[in-house]
Amino acid sequence: MSIVIRFRSKDGMLRVSADPDGDFLNVVEELSKKLAVDVAKVEVSSGPGGPFQPLLVLCGKTPSSLGFKNGEMLFLKYDDSQQQQQQQQQQQQPLQGSVQISDATIPVSSVKELPVDVELNKETGLIPRSRSKFCRHGDQGMCEYCSPLPPWDKSYRDEHQIKHMSFHAYLKQLDHATNKGQGSSYIAPLQESNFNIDKKCRGGHEPWPKGICSKCQPSAITLQQQEFRMVDHLEFANSEIVNSFIESWRQTGTQRIGFMYGTYAKYDKVPLGIKAVVEAIYEPSQHDENDGLTLGIPWEDEQQIDQIAELCGLQKIGVIFTDLTDAGQGDGSVLCKRHKDSFFLSSLEVIFAAQLQKHYPNYTKSSPSGKFSSKFVTCVISGNLAGEIDMFPYQVSESAEALVSADLITGSTKPSFAYINETNESRYVPEIFYTKINEYNLQVKTNAKPAIPVDYLLVTLSHGFPQEPNAVFKSNSFPIENRQAMGISRDLTDLKRRMDKYTRGELKLVDVISDFHLLTLLFTVEVLNSDEKALLARAATTHKLEDCYQLQET
Repeated sequence: MSIVIRFRSKDGMLRVSADPDGDFLNVVEELSKKLAVDVAKVEVSSGPGGPFQPLLVLCGKTPSSLGFKNGEMLFLKYDDSQQQQQQQQQQQQPLQGSVQISDATIPVSSVKELPVDVELNKETGLIPRSRSKFCRHGDQGMCEYCSPLPPWDKSYRDEHQIKHMSFHAYLKQLDHATNKGQGSSYIAPLQESNFNIDKKCRGGHEPWPKGICSKCQPSAITLQQQEFRMVDHLEFANSEIVNSFIESWRQTGTQRIGFMYGTYAKYDKVPLGIKAVVEAIYEPSQHDENDGLTLGIPWEDEQQIDQIAELCGLQKIGVIFTDLTDAGQGDGSVLCKRHKDSFFLSSLEVIFAAQLQKHYPNYTKSSPSGKFSSKFVTCVISGNLAGEIDMFPYQVSESAEALVSADLITGSTKPSFAYINETNESRYVPEIFYTKINEYNLQVKTNAKPAIPVDYLLVTLSHGFPQEPNAVFKSNSFPIENRQAMGISRDLTDLKRRMDKYTRGELKLVDVISDFHLLTLLFTVEVLNSDEKALLARAATTHKLEDCYQLQET
């Protein structure tokens, strides 16, 4: 039931209908239609003598929370002399100016997609079905019981326990609904979420915080579990990659973080699926502690390591860190700290993951901006319910990326909740809701303030190792970088020891050089020119004898 709020000004009495539980911004918008001045310059008070405060301060709150009742009287104060002068000048001067066209749309030809995306775009993803007992046709016929299913079919996902549809299945579902194949025009099915207030609004008012309207104000946000995932599976090329990373915690008891380098490939366990294949983990310089760690972003030598990975045909595909605590049983078991009754990723970790995903966007021709969400993966190594060391890969939703970009959420002391920030001069925080199933098994919408359960922002991935390993690098035994705290240092002497094994015939040359950590040392000491670096990277990753022979000659 709406109420009426009365405003007394020097131009007379104004009445505005208001929803007691709605945003006071709606009241301000209705009031702005009746006032001849910019509402950003209007002050309000509950009494004729003050004290007065800016009217826009009340935005983001509800009339009921402000204590306003039906028939509430508020007093307005403003100076309209400048407004009248501007109106007179506008009447005397002809309109001049030009229309600015938004440059947010990127030409499709300039967007470079990943090879796996190009390949999956060409596939239909149809799920074949064999004849069933309901079929009444011959071997060459087809009916509704045996015709192929679309890749986004929910019954197929439920039957095979696939929690999220793949990104390309989701994309084809949107494209099927958006572009019916009729006519020549094409509508990009993807659209990036944007929860920022538009500070370049053309509604005829000053930018926020001095003015606001329904055009520049972000709409209310309703969060729900994301039904698709950008990456379906995280695969480590071999178990030694993970074991050598965890060894740091085993030796010191302190936590460790590293960045995963690898490739993206097709994943045939889900329709049109994608897997991230980890070939190496680089551990930047960091300060490790028992209950956390400190890492600078960007970290030292990051660009150089990225260039080394690029020469090897790899790219940065994710971040991995430990959260391990020994159970004290003497049997190698660890505490299970992350579960459904505590948290899976803390609010700070969710924000960290969202920032990294925004930094490494997924480029696609199906979005007007040329990008949509990210394929960057966040993996936690922690204890499972059985007390064993396990891996838990996640991504955060596209909505989470937009929330962090708009500075709407921050970390809280309760790790399973992200605190919703207050509206200030630099940001406008709209109403945020999330949907959940109540005790009556009904879906209901709940106001998220003051905090959002971060589970609504998470997307889970499966993980594992290949049945037949075919890693890019043959070895992972060279001393790992930045482990001085463990008493491990490395220099060219370590390389000489490794080369001595080749000289004695204990190792082949390809086994010596095919190690990502060895390459990072050789490339960073600047003893090779660009051609030699390219040859070394090619020999280390392709394992071809002709490249090794050519390398020997240099």
